[in-house]
Amino acid sequence: MTSIPNFSHSAQQAQQWVNELATELGWSDRRAFHFLKAVLTTLRDWLSPEESADLSAQLPTLIRGIYFEGWNPADAPAAERKKQDFIMRVESALGYETNINYDGAINAVFALIDRHISQGESVQVRASMKKSLRQLWPAH
Repeated sequence: MTSIPNFSHSAQQAQQWVNELATELGWSDRRAFHFLKAVLTTLRDWLSPEESADLSAQLPTLIRGIYFEGWNPADAPAAERKKQDFIMRVESALGYETNINYDGAINAVFALIDRHISQGESVQVRASMKKSLRQLWPAH
């Protein structure tokens, strides 16, 4: 049985993202994957549908699927878009793990995204966030 090159490449890219995050945070791949998913889906819900679509175009195919899983564009952007609300949403998605520095871990996800998307898109996404949440996204 042969594999389809695009599937293999997509899986490799997604694994690379998870590996980078796991290494940066000192976590298992599984934990890093769940955290990445929680942050991505929360970020998606904090952005306008147009900005979400723009960002998604630069994500690897499998990561894009995770990003859009369960998305309802009619609910975006979330009404409360403050930093603490964002963190609480991520905490909720993870089952309120208490041994996580959420600010630092969310910053690591944003830094990961920043390394893999264009600078122009990074600037647009960051600019569309509330000022308090922008503190978690590293500036160029």
